[in-house]
Amino acid sequence: MRRNDDPNPLDVHNLRRLSHCPPHFEKVIFKLTTKNDKDITDWIYENLSGRFFIGYEDVEGQENNYQRHVVVGFELNTEASYFSLSLSSIIG
Repeated sequence: MRRNDDPNPLDVHNLRRLSHCPPHFEKVIFKLTTKNDKDITDWIYENLSGRFFIGYEDVEGQENNYQRHVVVGFELNTEASYFSLSLSSIIG
C-alpha cells in the first residue's frame, strides 16, 4: 500500500496484477469512460493491497451492437466493494 509507505510483498514480487481472472475473484463490470485504464490501476495500487485483474469484455447492446466494458476482479470482497463505491470519482 503506497499511502502508508509499507512495502507490500505482492508488489515486491510483482504478483498483484494477474493476467487472468480466477473464478473466486469478485468482479466489477462497467463501461470505460476514460481513454485508458491507467487511472484505474493507479487508484488500485495506491488505495488497495490485494491481488486484482483488469480485462475487457464485449457486451451485446441494442440491435446486436457490442460495447466494450472493463472487468476488474478482486480477490478480497471488501476491496471490490470499496472500488465500486469509489468508481464514479475514479473514472468521472
